Order: sequence, then structure tokens, then C-alpha cells
Amino acid sequence: MTLWRPTGQQELDLVAASGWRSWPPRLPDQPIFYPVLNRWYATKITREWNVPHGGVGYVTRFDVRKSFLDRYSVRQVGGRDVLEYWIPAEDLDELNANIVGAIIEEADYRGRVADEEFAEATEALGAPLPVAWRDYLQRRSWFRRGWSPSDSYVWLYTPRETHETNAVLRETGANEAFPGMAVLGCDGSRELLAVDLRDDSGPVMLVDLTGDGWHDALPQAEDITRFIELIESGAFEYTWPD
Repeated sequence: MTLWRPTGQQELDLVAASGWRSWPPRLPDQPIFYPVLNRWYATKITREWNVPHGGVGYVTRFDVRKSFLDRYSVRQVGGRDVLEYWIPAEDLDELNANIVGAIIEEADYRGRVADEEFAEATEALGAPLPVAWRDYLQRRSWFRRGWSPSDSYVWLYTPRETHETNAVLRETGANEAFPGMAVLGCDGSRELLAVDLRDDSGPVMLVDLTGDGWHDALPQAEDITRFIELIESGAFEYTWPD
């Protein structure tokens, strides 16, 4: 069975230290380990609790043998989809022994980006980032990176990462064919998600720096507002040529 867990930075670091194979022991004031049964509920807790308390939160996913979970009842602790298991701390080693494969970091959420970082980016870029983008990154939580439910990997940049990426591209001349470009993120590989700051109501484009210019870039959303809607709903998918 696939289970999910909202995870803070300290716990994720310990999971990583285990080789992404086990959950760390509970603390004395944590008698229960609470995995949940769906991504929606794990995301809700991550964004409403982990991010406000730690500035960052993760949605993790892992598979557990059903024969082990059959020993426990599913607890409904709210609405229809608010479902979780209550695993006693003393059973955690056995739970870990019944994990099949690796624990996966599915999504990373971050807290509000400070005004100073946007001011720094505006100075470096020579123009402000679009208002809709600023509003999104200054929400209580925003999607930083990970796999969307549509199975597309997206990595979004902070304003500082945007202007640092742009600076590298300027130094190498890699962005000469894309005047006005501000890189907002990437697909985790070589393709960049970008906008043209000369038209802040324009589309979000997928840019391959080997292209000859904006005419070679692939539109991914009609504007930033729509791009954010797709990210938040989990419906974002890359658009590729036919």
C-alpha cells in the first residue's frame, strides 16, 4: 500500500541519512507515528503546519506491505479523505522493515519570500518580476519543486535563484537569443521555464538555450496567473511539439 507523510526538514534529513529507507525513532513525546492515506491530506498538513512552523515542508511517499498494515485500523479524523494510520512508536522498526523500496520526496513547499529578495532581483534584472509571481511567492506557502499529480517534475526558483541563473547565462552568452528573459524554474534537467520581462502579461515559456530565440520556445501557460493555477491544482503538464 502507498502511504504519504507530511515531513519537516529535520525528519527528512534523518530519512536521507538512512539512505531513504527508514523513518527515524520517535521522540519521547511522540508515542505515535502518523502516515496518511492520500497525497491531498499530506499536502494540507505540510502547507498548514510544517511550512508555517519551519519555513519548509515536504510531502513524502512510501510503500508498505499490506500484511503489516492489516494489523492496524484506518482512522478517519475529519472529512472523507482525512485518513491515517496510528502506528505505535514501539512498532516503528517493524514498519521500517516492511517498507518496500525507497521513501520518496514527492514535493517541497516553502514559506513567504521576503521583500528584500524581490528588491535584489529587480536591481539585478533591471526590471521587476511580474506582480502575479511576486504574489505567489509571498503566499503562506508555495510549491517549490517536485512531482505534480500529473507526473510532471517542476522546480521553481526563488527571486535570488532567478537573478543568479540569469547572471550565469549572461556571462556565458547563453541567453543572447532571449532578450528580457527571466528564468522562473526548470524541468529538473536542461529545459527552463521563463518569461519575457518586456511583456509581463505574456506566456510562460519552455526554453531550450540551443534555440534561436523566443519563436523557438514552447508556450506552457498563457500567463503567469494561469501557470500558478495549474501548479496549485496539480494539473500542470509540459506541452511539447506534436
